[in-house]
Amino acid sequence: MRAALPPGLDMDLLLTLDALLAEQNITHAAQRLGISQPAMSARLTRLRQVFGDRLFVAAPSGRGVVATPRALALRPMLGHVLSGIADLLAPATFDPRTSQRTFVVALHENPALMLGSDLVNRVRVQAPQVRIRFALPDMQALPAQLEQGEVDVFVGLSDVAEHGWVGRTLFTDAFLTAQRKGHPRGGRKLSLPAFCAATHLVVSSTGDPFSGFVDTALAKLGRRRQVVMSTESYATAPALVANTDLLCTLPGRLLQRFDASLELFAPPLALPTITISAYWHPRSRDDAANVWFRDQLFQAAGVSVR
Repeated sequence: MRAALPPGLDMDLLLTLDALLAEQNITHAAQRLGISQPAMSARLTRLRQVFGDRLFVAAPSGRGVVATPRALALRPMLGHVLSGIADLLAPATFDPRTSQRTFVVALHENPALMLGSDLVNRVRVQAPQVRIRFALPDMQALPAQLEQGEVDVFVGLSDVAEHGWVGRTLFTDAFLTAQRKGHPRGGRKLSLPAFCAATHLVVSSTGDPFSGFVDTALAKLGRRRQVVMSTESYATAPALVANTDLLCTLPGRLLQRFDASLELFAPPLALPTITISAYWHPRSRDDAANVWFRDQLFQAAGVSVR
């Protein structure tokens, strides 16, 4: 069993005992603590009551006080107690240079491709032993995972975020249309008839695999396009486009990472923008490690650190 503190013992009395042991003088101990001599005498009276011992007696020389054997026996234990309290009250710190922490980010493939390489490159420079885990979000389990610290940050769309989470926009992106370099249609600006006449690749993981938001926008204009291939993977789309005559319309921030093999054009119709945000649980708002990691994420996304 853990030993309980004697009744009536508080931080003021611990500091008073420490000052008296160090100074061996009531006046000097009072000055050390910034209190009056009567207040110091009152505290000494309380200490004597708590420990059932005089603790300090007047020195025969008339100068100061002398610690009793009981007071001297308390000195090493007092040192451990005060040191432990100081450690307890010390502000939490995080040193990226030596940390071996693993940070977990829940996000889908699209933002992972947009942010992943920039994030890991930043972190590796500052924190060579830190690891990053990207995990596909389970939206049913995610609230509990954030609350329990199993996931540090969720990156995604705002319409799936819980009301109580803390969030910040990472970026807003416009859609672009990609074709391979050397495509038969050349480098002319995309017109709506040319866009509809071309063959297209769609990235789709839900609903009709051969129809998406672009087709919805075209239908409002009384138009249709030719979707001849569908994939569930954003990662495979650029390679497929780079080696076929298919066109594909995806977020520009993603396609620009593959512009060595792709030509990019503004689509010839109005499409909504996409906003990607970072969300975290309030429990980790002030945690030094999480604050540092979020700063790296913000900078990887091109957002200034506040």
